[in-house]
Amino acid sequence: MYSEIIQGIRGRKRRFIARAITHVENNTEISSRLLSELYSETGSAYRIGITGPPGAGKSSLTDKLIQNFREQRKTVAVIVIDPTSPFSGGAILGDRIRMIRHYNDKDVYIRSMASRGGHGGLAQATQEVGDILDAAGFDIILFETVGVGQVELDVIQTSDTVVVVLVPESGDDIQMMKAGLMEIADIFAINKSDRPGSNKLYISIINMLSGTPHDETTWIPQVVKTVALKSDGVSELVNNIQEHRDHIKRTGLWNQKMVDRYAKQVKEIILHRQEDAFWNKQKCNILDKELSLDHQKRKSPQKLAETLYTND
Repeated sequence: MYSEIIQGIRGRKRRFIARAITHVENNTEISSRLLSELYSETGSAYRIGITGPPGAGKSSLTDKLIQNFREQRKTVAVIVIDPTSPFSGGAILGDRIRMIRHYNDKDVYIRSMASRGGHGGLAQATQEVGDILDAAGFDIILFETVGVGQVELDVIQTSDTVVVVLVPESGDDIQMMKAGLMEIADIFAINKSDRPGSNKLYISIINMLSGTPHDETTWIPQVVKTVALKSDGVSELVNNIQEHRDHIKRTGLWNQKMVDRYAKQVKEIILHRQEDAFWNKQKCNILDKELSLDHQKRKSPQKLAETLYTND
């Protein structure tokens, strides 16, 4: 089965890609072997993050990006990070419905993943899933995140180019967003720009960026107006993505992004293994016993942590 999955991924066969992703999501024993064997075949795909507040039209814009990249004869994979269903723990499939017209295209792969409580809006296994798709030979990997605003900062760890999608109504919140989501953008897409207020938001973002110190290695985020449902501005957005790609390759930032992702993965693997090793049965019993006590009778969290840490 293992070798069959490996060969299926290399042949870009959907059912084997899907099987491998499920292994990675569930952190099975085979997932580590798959990722290790395929690692040398990664590093070619270009990873694009699509993020922004709820209702910004991210899925509609992603749908148009797929179409544009396919017109360029590029193969495209899409990972849509959906809110976790409170009943099943699975991904809500609403966003995938918008992209259903691409399902018969053998050079497009679309997968929903549940965030499962992961921090920053990205499922915990997203980076590894990206590696599977990279090894499968996709030219472009699009990550669309949960629309929960500023906490989408993890997307920058996964993507080479980050597109922050806003709508004219976002103008009222621009100062609030400036400290979080706004700072990760390589490109701002003002979607639904046929609505009132789009020019005001455009000027606000330009003014915000005008004071950014820069030199020849600095990328100044671009701002593009789009109306995804009409395909307006999508070609310009794709051109901006290509310009950013050229910039980070020319300046060496693309390699640095890959190095940073690699280091982050290694650290997370070690942290997870240390946590698994730490929580043996005896320590779980100590914690459970403390939790069963009334609040006033419990040890402080600091005292209990010290007890658990020194209990070997």
